[in-house]
Amino acid sequence: MTFNQTLTWVAALSLAAAPAWAASPAAVTLPRAAAPAAETFDLPYLLSLAQSTNKGVEAAQANVDAATAAITSARAYPNPQVEVMYGRLHGKEAGVASGSAPSYAFVQKFDYPQQRNLREAMAGRGLEASQALRQAFRSDLSARVKTSYYQVLRRETELAAAQEDLALMRQIHSRAKVRVEVGEAPRYELIKAETELLAAQKTLQTAELRVEQAKTTLRQQVGGALPPNFGLAGSLGNAPEVPGLAILRDTMQAGNAELAQRRMELERARLGVDYQRSLRWPEVAVRASTDRQPDNNVSQIGLVMTIPLWDRRGGPVGEATAQATQARTALEAREFELNQELEAAYRQYEITQAQVTALESGIVREAESALGVAEAAYRFGERGILDYLDAQRVLRNARSELIAAQYELQVAAIQIEKLMSSAPGTAAAPVAPVAPVAPPMSLAPNPPNPN
Repeated sequence: MTFNQTLTWVAALSLAAAPAWAASPAAVTLPRAAAPAAETFDLPYLLSLAQSTNKGVEAAQANVDAATAAITSARAYPNPQVEVMYGRLHGKEAGVASGSAPSYAFVQKFDYPQQRNLREAMAGRGLEASQALRQAFRSDLSARVKTSYYQVLRRETELAAAQEDLALMRQIHSRAKVRVEVGEAPRYELIKAETELLAAQKTLQTAELRVEQAKTTLRQQVGGALPPNFGLAGSLGNAPEVPGLAILRDTMQAGNAELAQRRMELERARLGVDYQRSLRWPEVAVRASTDRQPDNNVSQIGLVMTIPLWDRRGGPVGEATAQATQARTALEAREFELNQELEAAYRQYEITQAQVTALESGIVREAESALGVAEAAYRFGERGILDYLDAQRVLRNARSELIAAQYELQVAAIQIEKLMSSAPGTAAAPVAPVAPVAPPMSLAPNPPNPN
């Protein structure tokens, strides 16, 4: 009994002197503490900021402005032509006056109403395609911002877990050092604890670097408007609720911005075929002219008609037909690809959701219980440090798998939401309500105290 009390007193004294021992030159260097964030942003603010500062949004808007100007060009009337000729009349016979003989002519080309309507309709389809392209870019930008946002949350969660792992390893190292010094355990336990402590330090440093890399990527997606030092408000454990695959497929077919763009391009190409065929009609223009001679004036008015005799526009019509066929096949191919992407994203969502549920409700909790049992057994000398470290490693791996599964679940939901990107004038996709996937739990539980 006296010997056990002496061991307990020595262990307590060693733990009380641990800060002074850690400050000594022979101690392992402690990890650098993360600097506090100056500002904290949530996801809606980041999405709004990206839409207002990203240069790609300005380029997409410029494309829409150009398509709007194309409608004005399609509605414009042909400009008139004015001819002014100057000459002199020299009489060779007696009585014929000589003098200047200028001539003036005015030519106005006319448009067929059907041709004007076709040009305006083609420009209108081009505008709708540009608007759908802008919406597709915005949806893609939102998806990239969300992915980067949850990537930062993932790395920060891994950093927090690494910090707690390092704190636990420091406690294990201190305990092993005390036990080795008093003779309760062989020296290999201290060597093993020091090795695991160095590995935890390395993991923490890697986690800190990954957090910085993820934040840099997020700043790039937002457009550089974020300060160098910032924090994020949110949780990695919440994901949008996704409806059934059949509902998603119907919603995508009706409102996907990329499909809407390709449909408008197909319709524009078909209108282009009709327009090229309409150019086979004779071109008509009104011509009015006057010739002023020294003795008299001659005025004329009539029609100028271009007869499509040699050029029946077979080449432009064939080219427009081929472009329409190309637009149709591209639309069909993209519809098939998007359906496959939607099914793959939905299956990935189901798989990762099942993984998150299994990890949260069973595996992580069992690993926590196993670590508690191993800690108690190690404290009372029933198990060695290897069993304790193995239990701690199992918990760390399970926790890492949970963090990765939660991130993959968010990515799958983001991909589905991107495929549901609504074109202008269509209803929004039903991937909106946010709810917890499972009851919230701590990703990095409080480490058991081995002392």
